[in-house]
Amino acid sequence: MRWRGRERSSNVEDRRGRRPTKMAVGGGGLGLLLLIGVAMFMGADPKAILQLIGEPQQQPVGEVQAIPGQAPDDDVREFIEVVLRDTEEVWTRMFLEQVRGGEYQQPRLILFSGAVQTGCGPADSAVGPFYCPADQRVYIDPSFFEDLKRRHQAPGDFAQAYVIAHEVAHHVQNLLGISDSVSKVRQGGNKIETNRASVRLELQADFLAGVWAHHAHKESAL
Repeated sequence: MRWRGRERSSNVEDRRGRRPTKMAVGGGGLGLLLLIGVAMFMGADPKAILQLIGEPQQQPVGEVQAIPGQAPDDDVREFIEVVLRDTEEVWTRMFLEQVRGGEYQQPRLILFSGAVQTGCGPADSAVGPFYCPADQRVYIDPSFFEDLKRRHQAPGDFAQAYVIAHEVAHHVQNLLGISDSVSKVRQGGNKIETNRASVRLELQADFLAGVWAHHAHKESAL
């Protein structure tokens, strides 16, 4: 994937080097679905991921404290900003061409280390990358990319870009009202229907990430 020197998004906020202090439990099945989706896309065995993933650990969340030594700009940030910019261009065009109203509202992406406060509450790195519909932000601890490469057998720039595109796809679902429909199912209290709706939401996000990949490939970004 050719990304160095390309246009970068201005919608990235770097909170690395700030660590919350209260406790929250991370982890969850939807992050697992994302990893399986990446594994299948990259040709890896999804069963290996199921064997590698253990129970989520508790991480600190709450008051923010500074951690010295974090670079304000680096290759990881540049890569993420380039990929996010690529998603902005694709979805802006897609909304203009195919969505009534035609305006794509760009999400912000938050880089963090360890744990973070969000509009959806506190979260830690064990959750993996995620999207919060309450504040329309994507949250990523870049250390996840090392886990993706070493533990989950999905190395390379494309695998990392796919993860970003998947979380942006959740933002697209939010803008289109699809996330609201799933929320209503969850509020109904039926666990089986809730699980089915959640899985469908993740699978659709995989499909939308594939839409991004298709258009990015056509435009020679991949």
